[in-house]
Amino acid sequence: MAVEWEQFIKNELDEEYFRVLQDKIAKDREIFTIYPKESNIYKAFEITPVDKIKCVIIGQDPYFNPDEAQGLAFSVDSSIKIPPSLRNIYKELLDDLGVSRPDGNLLPWGKQGVFLINRVLTVRAGEPNSHKDYGWLIFTKKVIEYISSLERPIVFMLWGAEARKLKGVIGRRHLILEAPHPSPLSSYRGFFGCKHFSKCNKFLKKNGLKEIDWGRE
Repeated sequence: MAVEWEQFIKNELDEEYFRVLQDKIAKDREIFTIYPKESNIYKAFEITPVDKIKCVIIGQDPYFNPDEAQGLAFSVDSSIKIPPSLRNIYKELLDDLGVSRPDGNLLPWGKQGVFLINRVLTVRAGEPNSHKDYGWLIFTKKVIEYISSLERPIVFMLWGAEARKLKGVIGRRHLILEAPHPSPLSSYRGFFGCKHFSKCNKFLKKNGLKEIDWGRE
């Protein structure tokens, strides 16, 4: 993990809310299966260093089915069947840019500077939103505030109600793109047709930054 993220997380470890959060998760692990596995909770921070961030995609909480959550929002291992939300993301990507992807692994996005983070970083197996009130919302708000404080222009894609609550902490020099969550329950309410991928690249190009190759394997 890059030193900036290491220091950021280290600072949060001393906060009371974070100690409570860690304690709640530890107690849950004694009783429930928790996703993702502990070593992958901060995967997004390991894959995308602060100085490489061009785009931030914010989702809700991790996949709650076995073997799906990998620590990157919406991403699954290439051996796993593509979940419905990611399938809808790929549908929009295809409609927007004519780009398709072979599997559900979004590591290539992360390595290009797409920071893939959920509002909540852990979940009980089979129980969506089960860790929503544990303290992760405070943590991820601080993460977004920190990224927003960076001087260079960045694209923020806010997908879903919890993600959209962060709009107010993002500075005006950045591009904010909002849409409903790509879940089958809400994708037809405005996620399809949002054209966030092309809008992102247009903004990056306008600001002299390299565009994201959304189809890179």
